Amino acid sequence: MPTRFTAIPTVPLAGIEPWQVQLLSAMKENIELLTGTRGEADFASAALTRAALTVSPPAEQVMTQVSAQGNGVSISNNAVPLLEDYTQLIVDVQRLANDVASLRATVEVLIVQLRGQ
Repeated sequence: MPTRFTAIPTVPLAGIEPWQVQLLSAMKENIELLTGTRGEADFASAALTRAALTVSPPAEQVMTQVSAQGNGVSISNNAVPLLEDYTQLIVDVQRLANDVASLRATVEVLIVQLRGQ
């Protein structure tokens, strides 16, 4: 949904005090800069509106808890994880990495939209 702004009429120069002309002119200029209607080449002053942000919510988180149990055995007084537990930990870490990558992609899209690129 595009943003909609109504044009601000020109400030009258007659019939009002000079300070009022100055105040109203400054307000008009600032509002036009914020709405992007002032003709600013790079739109650096334009405000963001909800309509400008179209980033989708991140995907549902896959990893919600660690499934590895920390099971292991002692071999020559050294703690060694069981192969099944170690394998499950690798799966857990990969799920977490995928979740982080998904969130990172969402944040990157949001940053691009916030910068207006």
